[in-house]
Amino acid sequence: MFEDLEAKLANALKKIKGQALITEQDALEVLKNIKFALLEADVNYKVVKDIEQELKDKLIGKQIEKNLTPFQTIVDIIHKELTQILGDESSNLIINSKPFVVMLVGIQGSGKTTTCAKLARLLKSKGRQVLLVACDIYRPAAVKQLQTLGKQLDIPVFSKENTKPQDIALESLQYAKANGRDIVIVDTAGRLQVDTQLMQELVEMKEAIKPNEVLLVVDSMIGQEAVNIAKKFDENVGISGLIFTKMDADARGGALLSIKRIVGKPIKFIGVGEKISDLEQFYPDRIASRILGMGDILTLIEQAKNQIDEKEQKQLQKKLKKNQFTLDDFLNQLKKIQKMGSITSIIKMIPGLNKIKMADTNEFDIELKRITAIIQSMTKKEKENYKIIDASRKRRIAKGSGTDVQSVNKLLKQFEEMNKMMKGLDKNKALHIMKNLGRM
Repeated sequence: MFEDLEAKLANALKKIKGQALITEQDALEVLKNIKFALLEADVNYKVVKDIEQELKDKLIGKQIEKNLTPFQTIVDIIHKELTQILGDESSNLIINSKPFVVMLVGIQGSGKTTTCAKLARLLKSKGRQVLLVACDIYRPAAVKQLQTLGKQLDIPVFSKENTKPQDIALESLQYAKANGRDIVIVDTAGRLQVDTQLMQELVEMKEAIKPNEVLLVVDSMIGQEAVNIAKKFDENVGISGLIFTKMDADARGGALLSIKRIVGKPIKFIGVGEKISDLEQFYPDRIASRILGMGDILTLIEQAKNQIDEKEQKQLQKKLKKNQFTLDDFLNQLKKIQKMGSITSIIKMIPGLNKIKMADTNEFDIELKRITAIIQSMTKKEKENYKIIDASRKRRIAKGSGTDVQSVNKLLKQFEEMNKMMKGLDKNKALHIMKNLGRM
């Protein structure tokens, strides 16, 4: 996400990094380079002109704050400007009615149906009783797709055959009230392109169910066309916000930086991967930090919290103290890390570590998969007591995991070292343990 833009902005600021004094000429040169970086990132030209003028007004003659270098002062100004362009404050769903109705609209191929399920999972994780509604009766298998996703999430899906989409949506509200569902997410039909028939159907549905939110789902990969689509949907139907999909694959991010200023509607969520859990609430300040290569530690903490079960963690602590930590426990911890995303995506969120070579992080992801395969090739007894794994067992495990005996030996040795350290865990050994875990 934003890889190209991040690199170009870093290059634009490279010249002034480390300078004790920045002249007006230096500031103008930085502005020029930032302008080109934004244009190459496919940011709308009008938005780029606005950013350039606003930054110029703020940079020229700027008093350097105490304890900040000129470089840090400029980065701080740019960060605030990007945050303002992206929407200034996070635009959350204000759930103030029951049922709270969210209507998702968009053209075909934007990932609308999958996004319905992702949003449902996110809201369910916050304790909400969600109902999904299948109103895309035109696209082959659209209803079936939503039903399959709903089953995976244990969320009911309301659908009806031989019924108009508007009537399906209206009946779903009665179903929600009767079955204690406090949030209704309506999946609507899309088209290959915006047309009058689509808009009219959406307008009629909106008038019938009076949704609390009408969210436009747009594919970030289509660039500035996303801005044009947003304008058309807002003019014809009226939208309250947007969800950008495929942000993990958008190295430029131009549409994201343009949409709020051009359309005037906030971005509510962003899709950051293919997994059903890969939907994040949109925080302008955090995204601005990512664009400037400053990481996003708050989102990382939230992702970690979502993987932590407090009761499970307490049981794990007891096991560690009693030296009962097994390879199965270790595997469960690895799976939690993997659910948070690739090591590359995790490292990019940590300030100061985002410059680690991609090859190194890819290698770490491969190593995690290798360790997972080795442990999964063990029997239950072997996972519970690794000491029974002799030479013949090692050969079988290596064959079953597609690795070699050397890799199995390496894992067992490192696991044994970790167990020894955990057994005598105290404050004085913390640094030693961190080093060994890092090496592992």
